[in-house]
Amino acid sequence: MNPKYPIFIPTKGRYKTPLTINTFKDIGVPFRIVIEKQEFGQYSKIVDANQIIVVPHRDEGLTVTRNWIWDFAQSEGHERFWTFDDNISGLFRLNDNLKTPVGDGTILKAIEDFTERYENADITGMHYFMFASRKSKLPPYYLNTRIYSNMLIRTAIPFRNECFYNDDTDLCLRVLKSGRCTILFNAFLIFKETTMTVKGGMTEYYEKTDKRREFAEELQRAHPDLVEIVWKFGRWHHQVDYRLFKRNKLKRVSNYDQIVEKGINNYGMILKNIETGEILKS
Repeated sequence: MNPKYPIFIPTKGRYKTPLTINTFKDIGVPFRIVIEKQEFGQYSKIVDANQIIVVPHRDEGLTVTRNWIWDFAQSEGHERFWTFDDNISGLFRLNDNLKTPVGDGTILKAIEDFTERYENADITGMHYFMFASRKSKLPPYYLNTRIYSNMLIRTAIPFRNECFYNDDTDLCLRVLKSGRCTILFNAFLIFKETTMTVKGGMTEYYEKTDKRREFAEELQRAHPDLVEIVWKFGRWHHQVDYRLFKRNKLKRVSNYDQIVEKGINNYGMILKNIETGEILKS
């Protein structure tokens, strides 16, 4: 099963380490990459030309490219669209204390269907593998927090990305301040390589900062009412207080009872031994 909405992967300088590209290739999920013209030759060696979109700008940073993708998705008439960072090396389902790698795009379709149940769910996505402990009791999702590196975005949101470094956090905060909702799934996870460990992307910009203090300062200027700058783990971080947004509640769509099936829908997902092919659980 594949997602309903299109997947875009903005990528730069990572044609030798195409982690997200390979992740989706391996599980047979359709996608398009978004690149700058000067890298078409390199990327066309690993991705079919019909899966490549070339932006009209160069060296303007990820925020500009993300906004271009947003406008492009809207021009194609999509109600929502996915955008994934280019350093993701796996998708997983967290269930019964196991983080199981997925074999197709079913989890993306499940996220889409859940999102479509609510008229005010503007951004949804998956939590990081490293932050969802399989030994802890976690809810299937967190409501009204930040979503990083993978976003299912409602195209009609009256915003665009603004900050240069923390545009994803800033976007989520502006959505939440408008009274609407974000959903971060624990049931489904992404494995993202640590920032600045894979050359390419925004690494060049990040390396010029003072232990990322500029990241935090930019976000604090945008949201001084919610953001503090703290020193942790040998570098600067932003710290956001999301408690204010507990008041934002999900609102069911008018045809909720028609689109939500009674009972449990596991979307045909099974637990399978990839070496023997044995079905362990269905």
